[in-house]
Amino acid sequence: MGKKFALNIFYNLGIILSIFGLIWCYNNGKYLPAAFLVGTAACLFYFKIQLMKEIRKSYREKDPE
Repeated sequence: MGKKFALNIFYNLGIILSIFGLIWCYNNGKYLPAAFLVGTAACLFYFKIQLMKEIRKSYREKDPE
C-alpha cells in the first residue's frame, strides 16, 4: 500500500510542476512546450484517478464485515 501512496505523491508533484511549467511557457510565448505540458498534466491526472479508484477498491475489500 505504501507503494501506491508514493505513486500518488509522484502524480501530484508531476501535475503541480506541469501547471507551473505551463504558466511559465505561456508567459514567455513558448506554445509548443505548453501543449506538451498540458498533455502531460492530463495524462498524470488520468493515472491519478485510476490509482485512487484502485486504492478505494482495495480498502473496501479489506473492510471486515
